Amino acid sequence: MKNNFLSDIIDRDFFHQCTDREKLEKISNAGPIKAYIGFDCTAPSLHVGSLLQIMCLRLLQKHGHQPIVLLGGGTTLIGDPSGKDATRKMLEDKTINKNIKKIENIFKKLLNFKNKKTKPIFVNNADWLAKLKYIDFLRNIGKHFTLNKMLSFESVKMRLDREQSLSYMEFNYMILQAYDFYKLNEKYNCILQIGGSDQWGNIVSGVELIRKIKQKESLGLTTPLITLASGAKMGKSEKGAIWLDPYLISPYDYWQFWRNTADEDVKKFLKYFTEIEINQINEIIKNEKNINNLKILLANETTKILHGEKASLDSEKTARETFQGDGLGVNLPEIKVSKTEIKIGLNILDILSNNSIVSSKSEARRTIQSKGIKINNKLIEDEKKIINIDDFGNDNFIKLSCGKKKHYLIKLI
Repeated sequence: MKNNFLSDIIDRDFFHQCTDREKLEKISNAGPIKAYIGFDCTAPSLHVGSLLQIMCLRLLQKHGHQPIVLLGGGTTLIGDPSGKDATRKMLEDKTINKNIKKIENIFKKLLNFKNKKTKPIFVNNADWLAKLKYIDFLRNIGKHFTLNKMLSFESVKMRLDREQSLSYMEFNYMILQAYDFYKLNEKYNCILQIGGSDQWGNIVSGVELIRKIKQKESLGLTTPLITLASGAKMGKSEKGAIWLDPYLISPYDYWQFWRNTADEDVKKFLKYFTEIEINQINEIIKNEKNINNLKILLANETTKILHGEKASLDSEKTARETFQGDGLGVNLPEIKVSKTEIKIGLNILDILSNNSIVSSKSEARRTIQSKGIKINNKLIEDEKKIINIDDFGNDNFIKLSCGKKKHYLIKLI
């Protein structure tokens, strides 16, 4: 029976480059394979910039293959220079290990652990990188790399062409990632590495290292780098990173991020970030003339994958109550204030700036002056407005709106 993993990758526009497309199609059709994607652990959560890679892991499982999730406890100590303009901030082992544990919990929500044949394998490359002996590593691994080849890869050339410093430590990242692939091939017979297009040089280096040392064939596949229609990098918003951890961003805010997708991005994001079958997506796009309905579909499906169906439906309901009616929308992000604070008196400028609704008091003033702030759907025009107990209803809530898209509940505790 034909395995449609590569067909699905291509149909969903995940395909960017492959070291040997025909070979990958042949081996993935012949039977289950093991493939890996690496994630450096620079924060306690991944954000939506990593979501395309996670969707690839889910596709592997869907088609009967086993994904290996490499969490870079070793490489995070160095920092991948690919696509970066400057050297990344150095993290301590303790911080990285905490990040790894939290990121593992995210994967436990996003991947299938029930099927033993496709259950993900978690590895930490610190297990082998931390034990390397420098001289032995140079003699046994470093001899297979030439500066000529390393300097030819785009991720290195871009930094050098801009005359931005590239440390010797970062320059070694390519060798370490190649060694990761070699170790996974050796221990698990992992034959495929998947990564973003900025990882092409690192991936090819791993394929070549395996061939030189073991005389075995392995493969590399890259996905396109995603930028929003605005030109911004995927994963960021005006409020900061769109995290996958619900403790860092609420399911409702996550839903709203997708609901606010630019018109130009909606169709490709339905392919990238939902699991609706491609023929069904094409049919929906053909028949649905209202772009906002497509955005709601996108928001519902992406939120369901990460947070579950109930959170998705609750978020849609909250948005509908907030934007179309006079309801409070009880699943909105909350700002908690004490009765003591309210008795003293809370200035509207303090609430806006202290809770990062706006960046500063001066911006809060400008937003009020431009008629951008509402409390319980009523316009606030006085920058000296003090929130008092009379503003709260029987439910002890106030709905605070900043512009058309940012809404919060101020909750009295």
